[in-house]
Amino acid sequence: MGDGPNEHDQHRSDHRGAFGEFGGESSGLIDRTFRERIVLVGVTMPEGSADETDASLDELALLVDTAGADEVGRIHQRRNSPDPATFVGKGKAQEIKDMSLATDSDTVVFDDELSPAQQGNLEKILGRSALDRTAVILDIFAQNASSTEGKAQVELAQLKYRLPRLRSSSRTFSQQGGGIGTRGPGETQLEVDRRRLVRRVHKLEEDLRKLAKNREVQSKARRRTSNRRVALVGYTNAGKSSVLNRLTAADVLAEDRLFATLDATTRKLSLPGGEMLFLTDTVGFVRKLPTQLVEAFKSTLDVVIDADLLLHVVDASAPDVAGNIDAVRRTLHAIGAQDVPEVMVFNKVDLNPDVEGLLARFPGSVAVSAAEGTGIDGLLETLSDRLRSMTELVELTIPYDRGDVLAKIHREGQVLSETANEVGIVVRARLDPDSKGRLAEWLSGSDKVSPAVPEPWE
Repeated sequence: MGDGPNEHDQHRSDHRGAFGEFGGESSGLIDRTFRERIVLVGVTMPEGSADETDASLDELALLVDTAGADEVGRIHQRRNSPDPATFVGKGKAQEIKDMSLATDSDTVVFDDELSPAQQGNLEKILGRSALDRTAVILDIFAQNASSTEGKAQVELAQLKYRLPRLRSSSRTFSQQGGGIGTRGPGETQLEVDRRRLVRRVHKLEEDLRKLAKNREVQSKARRRTSNRRVALVGYTNAGKSSVLNRLTAADVLAEDRLFATLDATTRKLSLPGGEMLFLTDTVGFVRKLPTQLVEAFKSTLDVVIDADLLLHVVDASAPDVAGNIDAVRRTLHAIGAQDVPEVMVFNKVDLNPDVEGLLARFPGSVAVSAAEGTGIDGLLETLSDRLRSMTELVELTIPYDRGDVLAKIHREGQVLSETANEVGIVVRARLDPDSKGRLAEWLSGSDKVSPAVPEPWE
């Protein structure tokens, strides 16, 4: 069996506009007119373990299924380091080709990111598409993006992934051949396509900057109120949207599949004590989340960084609960939100008999079932207590001629009472440390602190 494509391989290459190609103007990577047959490849490096690789491949199988394809085979390899040319080495690449022929597969998907050169070399050896986890996740995001901002973010991530791979992966573009009369037009066409994509990238980046400005205006308007900001974060399919729907009757799409919702959704929520807050659902995280997506969704993820508190929703029925929690926290660290306080919310507890064990391992966590509505009252009480603990009950005396100060207290804190005396209006309110510092001049008695640097009233 040689390295060149045989008749079977040529037949399969006719379908390469499906899973492996970025054809035409389509935002997706998969032709969903048929279910592709996929061989998965996982590599264990010295810093990892076989169990971790197996768990990651199980998740990759779910991603492939979500994207519209079926796993028909799986290959696992141990290596000290990736092979620069093929990631897995020539011998293992041949083994992958043999399995692909035996299982009649269309595409091979690697659990680790491939360089453009590795992808091109593998496709020559395998005679079929060679993709990585990043390409699959990008395709799923392309399927599920619905808002203008979400579509632009996904397209930008796809184009940045596509640009360095134009030469190696695309058979729809003319490429330079050998011999007299064949040189020139291929490279010209590649450069034309590259320039077209670069222009599109710049246009999308400009559009997203404008959308980010609009989002910032909305965020400033929310910050001017006394309502706190809480963000729902968690692994994909943990049930964040279901929790949002249960708490706020938001009617956001909630399905039992990966990355069902990508667009941030904000709703008001009234707590048992009467406090109001803004609760925002965010895109789900996953292991090895592509860098391109983190960068493209940065403006959307800013809501996580700016939140007063995170509700970290965890699927209590997941096979690797600890691994999912760790993956989310790594992503939070990558976007700069590692210091935002969090409350762990174990969802789907109706599917896990060992709920008490999870709660014991994570003190302060809450167990709920968004589908059945159990534990929601406890979640609201915990949320209220945590937010209240982040504020301080203070008393301020505001002169009658300083209505602007009184208005600022209402914007920045939770006013519990107002009484009038001969000096002015005595206000009892809950304020966060920053607001207390800004209002230090008006604090009464033991509540006084060193005045903060004066700021102009809004």
